[in-house]
Amino acid sequence: MDASLPVLMNAEVKSAINSGEPVVTLETSIVAQGMPYPESVETALAVEQLVREAGAVPVSTAVIGGKICFGLADSDLEYLATAPDILKLSKADLAAAISSGASGSTTAAATMICAHLVGIRLFATGGIGGVHLGAEQSFDQSRDLWQLSETPVIVVSSGAKSILDIPKTLEVLESLGVPVFAYRQDDFPAFWSRQSGCRALLRADGPEIVAKTFGAARSLGLTGGILVANPVPRDAEIPFETIQAWVRQAYEAAESIGVIGKALTPFMLERVRLLSEGRSLAANIALIKSNARLASEIAKALADSEPYTA
Repeated sequence: MDASLPVLMNAEVKSAINSGEPVVTLETSIVAQGMPYPESVETALAVEQLVREAGAVPVSTAVIGGKICFGLADSDLEYLATAPDILKLSKADLAAAISSGASGSTTAAATMICAHLVGIRLFATGGIGGVHLGAEQSFDQSRDLWQLSETPVIVVSSGAKSILDIPKTLEVLESLGVPVFAYRQDDFPAFWSRQSGCRALLRADGPEIVAKTFGAARSLGLTGGILVANPVPRDAEIPFETIQAWVRQAYEAAESIGVIGKALTPFMLERVRLLSEGRSLAANIALIKSNARLASEIAKALADSEPYTA
């Protein structure tokens, strides 16, 4: 890591990284843009506690005052959730935010960049971004997909967000050479739903296979990461057909008022929350917690694994 980079890391995180303990990075766009307040902060704190209980060190990550912060205080999370000028950072504007002294939450792509910067290999989130509906006209595709192909970090999510074109998202991931594991099932999960109707390229029935695959990829000189698609817990699932009806309504509303770019995903998530009378938010909270637990298990398997040899 370049010593000139403006990085702030709390003592717990620094000690864990230096000693090779299991570490799990957590993004903050969920806190600032993905969930309403106060559920956003409550969920972030609960997820951090779950990671600790699972035997790993949680590392919530954000840019605050132009500094990349690894390990946030409760007051930092409150600030991200309530301040009016918090940016939503991806690769394209991460450097600009740092150079201008701005504050921003990190999307999946930005969190991958930051995690790799300090040697963290596990990242837990809700759902990754992907190819948006109507992308054949708008060309709207998330940077998350390309970042997964470039950055050696294991990302645990509940598949791609249900507001996306999932078949096209999987096609892009395959074209980019990203290994995609469905966890303990063959079907690629669709965020709020366990099934999307699309088969994942790979299946993992335990954390060890993911850790071994990551090691093998490094030995092969492959530079990208791995996506582990962990289905939402059964008791929180919303059927895919039900979600798709709400997604269509949300997308039509976004089109009618011209919502595009970074504003589209938060708009769609909020509109689906309203249409579902809060069911989507409850499912979102449940799946994020489940993903954090699984990421912690993979982090422990990775810390215990030997370097891969053929």
